[in-house]
Amino acid sequence: MTEPQNKSFPVSWDQFHRDSRALAWRLMNEEPFDAIVCITRGGLVPAAIIARELGIRVIESVSVKSYDYKDQGDLQVVKPICQEIIDLDKTGRVLIIDDLVDTGKTGRAVQAMLPNAHFSTVYAKPLARDLVNSFVTEVSQDTWIYFPWDMDVSYAPPIRDGVGD
Repeated sequence: MTEPQNKSFPVSWDQFHRDSRALAWRLMNEEPFDAIVCITRGGLVPAAIIARELGIRVIESVSVKSYDYKDQGDLQVVKPICQEIIDLDKTGRVLIIDDLVDTGKTGRAVQAMLPNAHFSTVYAKPLARDLVNSFVTEVSQDTWIYFPWDMDVSYAPPIRDGVGD
């Protein structure tokens, strides 16, 4: 179980797209990459944006489950990385992409599979910030990021009616 998340950080589609493109700009100094491995599900969207921006055509995924909504549990590799990409990590440049590094549990597992890869996330929290080679925005450890694919448009009461109760 993770620590209680005291702050929320909702991210719109526009903001996530801008932040993913900002990560692509940072990765321009690290190019060229031969392939991207996105950590699903959160890494799918930034990987697509970064692949487009950097002209990378080889995209693989690794599915690692450690969260059930807000509760972090045991790590489970649901879909491993194909052997071709594991071999490429020994001779070429592989880029690992995820939306967020939080405790680093998932990131460490994927880095163990691809020890030579460059690991990048859009957002990073302090506990695992040093695990990634590049990221765009740091948020506090007690912040829960609400990604656009997790949200729906709904009514928000005025601040005077609900804050601080």
